[in-house]
Amino acid sequence: MKIHCLVLLLLLVGGCAVGPDFKAPREKVPANWTGLANVNTNTNAASFANSSPAQLKAWWNKFNDPTLNELIDEAFRTNLDLQMAESRLRQARASRGIVAGPFYPSLNANGSYARQWAVHTNNNYFAAGLDAAWELDIWGGTRRNIESANANILAARESLHDAQVTLAAEIALDYIQLRAAQEQIDIADNNLKSERRTAALTRQRLAAGFVSALDVANAEAQAATTASAIPVLETTARQNIYALSVLLNRLPGDLVEQLSKNGPVPLTPPEVPVGLPSDLVRRRPDIRVAEAQWHAATAQIGVAKSDLFPQFSLTGGVNYQSDLARTLFAGSSRLWTVGPSVNWPIFQGGSIAANVRLQKALSQQAAITHRQTVLQALEEVENALIAFAKEWDHRQALTEAVTQNRRAVDLSMQLYTQGTTDFLSVLDAQRSLYVSENALSQSKASISTDLVALYKALGGGWE
Repeated sequence: MKIHCLVLLLLLVGGCAVGPDFKAPREKVPANWTGLANVNTNTNAASFANSSPAQLKAWWNKFNDPTLNELIDEAFRTNLDLQMAESRLRQARASRGIVAGPFYPSLNANGSYARQWAVHTNNNYFAAGLDAAWELDIWGGTRRNIESANANILAARESLHDAQVTLAAEIALDYIQLRAAQEQIDIADNNLKSERRTAALTRQRLAAGFVSALDVANAEAQAATTASAIPVLETTARQNIYALSVLLNRLPGDLVEQLSKNGPVPLTPPEVPVGLPSDLVRRRPDIRVAEAQWHAATAQIGVAKSDLFPQFSLTGGVNYQSDLARTLFAGSSRLWTVGPSVNWPIFQGGSIAANVRLQKALSQQAAITHRQTVLQALEEVENALIAFAKEWDHRQALTEAVTQNRRAVDLSMQLYTQGTTDFLSVLDAQRSLYVSENALSQSKASISTDLVALYKALGGGWE
């Protein structure tokens, strides 16, 4: 009866759990994005961002590029980083099963046989039994450990989501850089053809005695300089193809045939809704990872504190001992044991208290990491917004520069053939045209990459 009362008392007390309870943080964030103040929808910009609810589930579809869609869809099925993140999630779930084990009673079976030799006798010794033990979670140490493990599972799941966000952005960036390099190769080829025609014309004028050999040398040098840029661009294009192949868990050369044919740089959508900063805290997987890790660290404080208190256990067993195998399980061979036990580490050289301080420090570090992650996320969005908005102004100026440089090339060639200007004017115009066309191509790619960076900063790309 006394034992039953003690068990009941211990079970009633077992509802408490030492250590602090984790409370989800309420991070202070701005009411709206500062970068949206730099957007003027009345300009000639073809795309702009606003604070409407964000649509981020499969943001790459907004580029309307079937090849890009196919690459990302395949990568989500085959990418090794995602497979690693999935494995870590399974690992976290298995770890939870390990730490939850002590919450339940344990049962062990044992058996043995021995033969003893003495001077005048030989004896057999048979033994078998079942031993049960249950450490009562009076102070909640095991429950806090399970709570920490559950938080680690959440962190692993959000890490998988974060890997999806990163993967989608990496593929889009590599693809945009590939298409930009291919476009710049076309620009270089077109300029090279024009410069070679100019060099041929200069050689004709040299033969007629209208110009000096210096003009021919300058014309051919200009053509050679433009030609020298093409192999570098081809290297960039091929390396981006290799990078895309590896992201899809393929050999580097597997996508060369598919992607070597030139294609346009993905165009940005006409409108980019980005939502509110308060949505970001709930959306970004890395913020959710940091919060889950903070939760796990906080629960470990309770695990450490529970070691300061006595640990109560219920133990019992049934054992059989006999010198004959046939009478091993007879009633006369049976021995029952049952009773409570207590273990209280009174002096451990201060290690238990030090562990409590350690876990508190780790929880504080996790809280700081969470705040840093939130601030970095806000900064990344603001950086992407301002870059996306201002790149449109940059592109508009470059478009005008290309138009004027083409006009300058035509005029300089007319005046040169008429003999009213020198060849340096033609060279300057051709150089300026090539530089401005190349810069315009880079600006188009930058707008798309800025948008990818914005989608990634907003935490888009996972379901």
